[in-house]
Amino acid sequence: MGASEIDAGGPAVRASELTKRFGDVVAVQGLSFAIARGTTVALLGANGAGKTTTLSMMLGLLLPSSGTIDVLGCNMRTHRHLALARMNFSSPYVDLPHRLTVRENLLVYARLYGVADARRRIARLAEELDLAAFLKRPTGRLSAGQKTRVALAKALINDPDLLLLDEPTASLDPDTADGMRAYLEAYRARRGATIVLASHNMSEVERLCDDVLMMKGGRIVDQGAPAGLIARYGRQTLEEVFLQIARSDRAVAG
Repeated sequence: MGASEIDAGGPAVRASELTKRFGDVVAVQGLSFAIARGTTVALLGANGAGKTTTLSMMLGLLLPSSGTIDVLGCNMRTHRHLALARMNFSSPYVDLPHRLTVRENLLVYARLYGVADARRRIARLAEELDLAAFLKRPTGRLSAGQKTRVALAKALINDPDLLLLDEPTASLDPDTADGMRAYLEAYRARRGATIVLASHNMSEVERLCDDVLMMKGGRIVDQGAPAGLIARYGRQTLEEVFLQIARSDRAVAG
């Protein structure tokens, strides 16, 4: 299978009966879903619901115990090398090397992804994400909010078709967080990219996402657009829907 054989017309992500076990623990069980290209979709659930495990299988960091997951037309068990150059990941909880400066860290990732004219790309991201003032600073000396912005710059370094984001605005003040959300909306529109978002910020999900996959106990217990879920459960906000699902034995609308 070569790059020319990748299915450009199918969903960005397709999972079929996706299951992951760690010994006797079933972290994800029987997930089946499709994420359309050019959309922003949220994976929501309480801690331990299986979101991180699902994202890790999308990234090819974990292989399924059973079932399949295809990303950008590539089976992540057999051909993930064809998808990895076209995707990227951001999390404020994954540290970049502390002794390297912000610029050095971004250069390393630019070279790993084969980015042409890496310095120009870094300069553009520094301007767009307001990083210029600390490009020369060791990454370990950044504030939590600055690290979040650098993590997003790292994720955008290769102009990915698929962007996986774990808490993309964690530790940001409200004004900066609003700017980052606007940037992501513009990036998706400009690039036609697909964004998969894991967040505990329900207002962020309501603003950014076309669709929501609600997870509990390693399963998808409900799915729909934010407004549709709010209406289905008879609630005022997505946070109220989240709390109802998290606190109930099963997802029941109304």
